[in-house]
Amino acid sequence: MTADTADGVGTTGAATYVPVGSISDLTHGEGRAYAVDGVQIAVFRVGGDEVRATAAVCPHRGGPIADGQVDGAKVMCPLHQFTYAFADGACSDPSIGSLPVYPARVVDGVVEVAL
Repeated sequence: MTADTADGVGTTGAATYVPVGSISDLTHGEGRAYAVDGVQIAVFRVGGDEVRATAAVCPHRGGPIADGQVDGAKVMCPLHQFTYAFADGACSDPSIGSLPVYPARVVDGVVEVAL
């Protein structure tokens, strides 16, 4: 895992974690979109206090990824049902390309995402 700095923002190499909201704002199996340093990020609560983060916009046709169906390993775009793996962003149709994924964690009830 990563070390937290004195101001509560953790770092991993060049990544800096930014708080986006409370874990209680996320419903299990659903997502929510946040703006992080000008980038639209979709954050999903996948189990307990486990979270995953991806780009909020589907690379296929711009669908709202945060509105997609989720299981522990992937999210499905609500527009055309392509799925993207949380592990690496790989799409179920390789010709579509991948969805950017971001490190995410929960610290003291606060969801943090790194770009």
